[in-house]
Amino acid sequence: MSRDDALDALLTDARHGSRRALGRLLSVAERGGDAASALDRRMLDAPPPLWTVGIVGAPGVGKSTLTARLVAAAADGPTGPVPRVAVIAVDPSSPLTGGAILGDRIRMQGVGSRPEVFVRSMAHRGDDGGLARAVPIAIRVLGSVGVATVIVETVGVGQIELEIIHVADTVIAAMSPGWGDAIQAAKAGLLEVADLFAVNKADRPGVADAVRDLEQMLDAGLARGSGDGRAWRPPVLPTVATDGTGIDGLWSAAEAHREWLVATGGLQRVRDERIRHEIGRRAKDLLAGRIDARTAELDLATARQTPGQWAALVAADVCAHADAPGTSAA
Repeated sequence: MSRDDALDALLTDARHGSRRALGRLLSVAERGGDAASALDRRMLDAPPPLWTVGIVGAPGVGKSTLTARLVAAAADGPTGPVPRVAVIAVDPSSPLTGGAILGDRIRMQGVGSRPEVFVRSMAHRGDDGGLARAVPIAIRVLGSVGVATVIVETVGVGQIELEIIHVADTVIAAMSPGWGDAIQAAKAGLLEVADLFAVNKADRPGVADAVRDLEQMLDAGLARGSGDGRAWRPPVLPTVATDGTGIDGLWSAAEAHREWLVATGGLQRVRDERIRHEIGRRAKDLLAGRIDARTAELDLATARQTPGQWAALVAADVCAHADAPGTSAA
């Protein structure tokens, strides 16, 4: 069976409810290369998930437990052969194998065993922004087989988790009281990208101060779309993920954000910007690959004819704009 036939067979099986086939498709996406590109081409006419939710937050705020509670809330509803909700949990990578250290999947075992939920861990592998490189393709695969809601939990790298806005329709930022997370959120830019704030571990001292600090920063106009009369004002909601306190209210607020996006045309704008970002990222990757190839083939004897730092500048210009001396076009 050819590779294309094998991919088509896996897609057919996944659309009929095969979790094994769905897992193999996501493995293809994660490995990258020509097979992942061939899979992604099959997504061109496929519908996206109805809704993609991103969960961000620093390590220690209870993000995985919060995610598990939200998954349980999202999974309520009619069931079918395909999981209703899928979770992509971006985990730290093993320093030996590069694979995901399955901490998030272990913490979500309670919901992952439900037939209407599918949980997949993905290795971070050092990619910027707290996501794995395969996440956009994985989301398209999940949508194409009929998954309605995809929840993406970032790896928890702290202050650089802004890449989530390029894959999620709704972004929930998890904070915790007493750690100065409100200030860190402002420094990290999360106030500009998050659509909801969950002050988790609200049974601990300092929750009122954390909520107040976030509210004041949002009132100061640091939220996304500030100055726009139609802007969404992110709610700040206390939660206790360990016992479920506040989870229903948080999920209802997330659903209200989606309704607002649909009513204002924001959902299409968000998804158009997502496509634009991915085109730019892929173009940069292709250009970087060509430049790396030209750099490896560069005739350094020719470059050394120009002394000092100018040799590197001249050689860089050659790699970026023309074929390296003695090489063919990349």
